[in-house]
Amino acid sequence: MKEEMTGRDAKRKRYLVSSGEMKRYDRNTTEHFGVPSMVLMERAALAAAEEIKKRCGGGKRVLVAAGCGNNGGDGIAVGRLLMQDGYAVEVWLAGEREKCGKETAAQLEIIEKYGCPVQSKIGDGEYDIIVDALFGIGLSRNLEGIYAQAAEEINRRDAFVCAVDIPSGIHTDTGAVMGTAVKADLTVTFAFEKLGHILYPGCQYAGEVVCRQIGITEESFLGERPKMYTGQGAACLWLPDRVAWGNKGTFGKVLVIAGSRNMSGACELCAKSAYRIGAGMVKVVTPEDNRLIIQQKVPEVLLMTYRVREDGRKMEEPEVSVQEMEDKISRAYDWADVIVIGPGTGTGEEAKLLFDWSLTKTRKPLVIDADGINLLAREEPLQRYLECHAKDGRKIVMTPHAGEFARLCGETVEEIKKEMPYRAKELADRYGCVMAVKDARTVVASCRKEELYLNTTGNDGMATAGMGDVLAGIIGGLLAQGMTAEEAAEAGVYLHGIAGDRAAGEVGRHGLMAGDVVRKLAAAPEAWEEESVRRGRMAENAVRGLAAGQEE
Repeated sequence: MKEEMTGRDAKRKRYLVSSGEMKRYDRNTTEHFGVPSMVLMERAALAAAEEIKKRCGGGKRVLVAAGCGNNGGDGIAVGRLLMQDGYAVEVWLAGEREKCGKETAAQLEIIEKYGCPVQSKIGDGEYDIIVDALFGIGLSRNLEGIYAQAAEEINRRDAFVCAVDIPSGIHTDTGAVMGTAVKADLTVTFAFEKLGHILYPGCQYAGEVVCRQIGITEESFLGERPKMYTGQGAACLWLPDRVAWGNKGTFGKVLVIAGSRNMSGACELCAKSAYRIGAGMVKVVTPEDNRLIIQQKVPEVLLMTYRVREDGRKMEEPEVSVQEMEDKISRAYDWADVIVIGPGTGTGEEAKLLFDWSLTKTRKPLVIDADGINLLAREEPLQRYLECHAKDGRKIVMTPHAGEFARLCGETVEEIKKEMPYRAKELADRYGCVMAVKDARTVVASCRKEELYLNTTGNDGMATAGMGDVLAGIIGGLLAQGMTAEEAAEAGVYLHGIAGDRAAGEVGRHGLMAGDVVRKLAAAPEAWEEESVRRGRMAENAVRGLAAGQEE
């Protein structure tokens, strides 16, 4: 990511920027390249006006709610362009005119010369469209006083609301609601999407988000690239290449250590997902009690089973010692290209032994999920082991959900959610691994690079049992096919989310189950839906989403 994204990466990734980054790129465009600020403002206004006209048609009554900063100038220019196209436009300036910035003051003077009324308070008139240009990306404190009243008044009106750049009251970097916020049907942003458009709850206030280019391009980075990016594009762009002459060994062997006594579902979901994403062979290590059901549900897998004593303290087969069991698992490690451990294993003594061996007795790529994370959180010697080997280059991907991640951090979920992307990076560096922290927006952080990946596929129907087992299998299968840990984690969460969106399109979000997602992994990647899936879901989830023509 330190180099400019080109080729395949450019097709499947796009940048998300913070307020500080966007301001720097705006400044670079005007100061370094010499593009006048008023030119950028006019282009932004033209883009927003075009998007409004596409959705609302002509002849409408429009109120522009403008602040004194540049965002207000953008909104006033939008109003002028709409007025010149036959719309009945009024401007409400929230704030004192003498406090307006240079460009905004100029836009006010221009629109008044065209005969548009500028009022000092929001009136009782009826409007079909409200343009929210109160605050842009620079908001750093809660909306109070007249501005809070303005946001609430806009929300009360029965009008189509278009936010310019970001809904007023949404924090650009976190998506947090700053006291109160405008609920938009459409947000037209410029140059690059902002984090607040993607993170919850901001994305629910933004409605349909459209990003338009106005002249602030990647050249404006001047070597300082954004710290975060997300995915886009067809599934086939994210899958590893396959060779026509390959065999089952060519496409990788995944060892899945999963399940506990009479708990076989995690084994099934994880193993099937590894196969469905393209792995050539899968071997499952699980208690003997699960043998029959695994053989029936996933006959393609190889099996290695063990018996657990009733006291739960040691694992063994009849007449087989723990040492002999350790020798058997060591041979399984030699066979495997990748190890996945943790789904449904529990945290008993036998699970601890298997986890300890997988961590210390092999250097094969490792995916640690679920109870593997819980064991790591409670076993300080294992944490110290990982810390000591943090720079040895082993491919390790951890896939905690927010609760497991909080246990690993020794904090509450509420605490870690405040800065989850950056906390994920801290732990990735500490353990020398890739962290894929699962939440409504999954974050992927790597010890090997500074940039963070924020996933935007998936839906709330995936908040159900077994989804993590599916993701662990997907990532394991991608690692087995030769991907790096970073590539496998990013592609895994992206493809997992797309399969979840496709499954929700058939069975609905309320009834979605992990098995539905596994079945969708089997579809031809070329047929998987692209960016429209994400756009459609965002529109559907918007508080007042009225986006026409979007598909789930």
